[in-house]
Amino acid sequence: MTATQMRHWYVVETHPHAEARAVTNLRRQGFETYMPCYRKRRSHARRIEIVAAPLFPRYLFVAIDIAAQRWRAIQSTFGVARLVSNGEFPSVLQEDIVEGLRRREDDHGLIELEKKFAFQRGDKVQILGGAFEACLGLFEEIADRDRAAVLLNFLGRNVRVVFDTESVVAV
Repeated sequence: MTATQMRHWYVVETHPHAEARAVTNLRRQGFETYMPCYRKRRSHARRIEIVAAPLFPRYLFVAIDIAAQRWRAIQSTFGVARLVSNGEFPSVLQEDIVEGLRRREDDHGLIELEKKFAFQRGDKVQILGGAFEACLGLFEEIADRDRAAVLLNFLGRNVRVVFDTESVVAV
């Protein structure tokens, strides 16, 4: 077996919001790491932006050759809370999990998540922000990507208005 065949993937639990710090410090020690990320919509100060976010917050993967590497040093690495273990030794991850995640990555190294919406046509919804805040309407359909078409009643007529899905909740 070659050196890469002796390595297996293990799971590292990080401190809150310290995934990137843990990756940096583990790589400095010579460990191969993998932190799958996805595109997350983030609203801040009335702006919506798309950012890369960890697919598994507080967790990442590390490849270790238990026989050749000083794997116990992982436990005291900045950003790392612990190496997920079963007793005294770390728990080995199934070989195909990391490869399966990597196959789902796009050209930017991000995993595209399936969009599932909780609304059915005709469901009553409420608008959370903007000029139509607190207005009630009927969900019509998903329009474009991540946008909800809602029928709002204005002066006895249903008017179709499109909102970000984060701005619409079921009533």
